[in-house]
Amino acid sequence: MLDGLTLDQLRTFIAAAEEGSFSAAGRKLRRAQSVVSQTLANLEQQLGVKLFDRSARYPRLTDHGRALLVDARAVADGMAEFKARAGTLREGLEAELSVVIDVMYPMAALTRALGLFRAGYPRTALRLYVEVLGGVVEAVLDRRCRIGVVGSLPIIPPEVHSQPLLEVPFVVVVAPAHPLASVRGMVRSAELAKHVQLVLTDRTALSKGREFGVLSPQTWRLSDLGSKHAFLKAGFGWGYMPVPAVEQDIRDGRLVKLRIEGPPARAQVMPMHAVWRKDAPPGPAGRALVDWLKA
Repeated sequence: MLDGLTLDQLRTFIAAAEEGSFSAAGRKLRRAQSVVSQTLANLEQQLGVKLFDRSARYPRLTDHGRALLVDARAVADGMAEFKARAGTLREGLEAELSVVIDVMYPMAALTRALGLFRAGYPRTALRLYVEVLGGVVEAVLDRRCRIGVVGSLPIIPPEVHSQPLLEVPFVVVVAPAHPLASVRGMVRSAELAKHVQLVLTDRTALSKGREFGVLSPQTWRLSDLGSKHAFLKAGFGWGYMPVPAVEQDIRDGRLVKLRIEGPPARAQVMPMHAVWRKDAPPGPAGRALVDWLKA
């Protein structure tokens, strides 16, 4: 019986679980509710377990249903990636590769990876964009870019595959003339809240209603890291910065590193990930670039 299971049945199961009703699943799949109900009934009969409790107004996943939903998603995602990978093999080497990089990714590591890419794939044209927060993922989701490198947005949508690259250490800095620079020892949260925090802002709706690392009610919101860097050195406020971007300023005395209340310094890192749509994985040149970005 189980050998007769189909991918269509699993996709119907996933849609019903995610949409919360058979009618909504039917609208998503462009099928009649009766077809969805019958498909799920057949699936339950083949599996020999009840996936949904139909006693209430809306169907609810049973314990068995919740357990099998995880596996169903893994199978569906695996098939999507299998088909997409076959497509990239059929297409051959990319004539052009579009990549969007999080502004937090270290420039030295990016330059090294792109140097290797240029030497290894001289016939593949490169389009490179730099974004922050949701701008990276949005460019991948709407297919403007084949590959994204994301770090400042810790939310990975289910439509994309994520592969770890590296971790970027962070530090809190202010200008030498800023009042916080004269605080000895650890700076308490209450003291930080008295001063303007310089924060990168998301130009997309992907992180709407959520804040990342905002500790002060007083904020200046900026759309690019260069402006934040300049404003920090001008003494307009305090803020988090990736260590590679400010380590020379700290050595030269143009910025001062703060020890703030909270997690230890070793925990102040930003994991960077390569992302791409599950239905559009990178081809040979793209996969090589991801490997070099990781190295």
